[in-house]
Amino acid sequence: MAHNDNFDFKTGDYVVYPAHGVGQIEGIETQTVSGIQIKLYAITFEKDRMRLKVPVFKAKASGLRKLASGERLKDAMKTLQGRARVRRTMWSRRAQEYETKINSGDPVSIAEVLRDLKRSNDDSEQSYSERQIYQSALQRLAREVAAVQKITEDKAAEKLEGMLGKKKAA
Repeated sequence: MAHNDNFDFKTGDYVVYPAHGVGQIEGIETQTVSGIQIKLYAITFEKDRMRLKVPVFKAKASGLRKLASGERLKDAMKTLQGRARVRRTMWSRRAQEYETKINSGDPVSIAEVLRDLKRSNDDSEQSYSERQIYQSALQRLAREVAAVQKITEDKAAEKLEGMLGKKKAA
């Protein structure tokens, strides 16, 4: 059963799994399920001390991808510096949208969450759940930036927060 997909990750590759962020391919295993051999990517998420096995044939559908290209991260950085979109919808609905964006694993969507929540970060009455979502978005984006730029996650987070709300010189 040779089907060609360009999802050939190798052991040691850093990948992004939408719901969990940056992980590393630990190996490729074969398991037999009801008499059928299935190849699986074994992925470790060091930060969450978690291991995940994703069937190779489902990798694409699950959104597993290589680390973002420099271009995509540049777009994310531009997004961070943009104007926050203020929406008057109920917080519960917005919170849900933010979570969806974070779990999409897309750096630009995650940057939008940071940008939109940052503004209210300056208000001291920011709710606990707003802070939670902000933190989880920051962590997620910082991990990917750290992996791409080969810096620590803390450095990456500082960098991102430094860019937030910085007006670009006109």
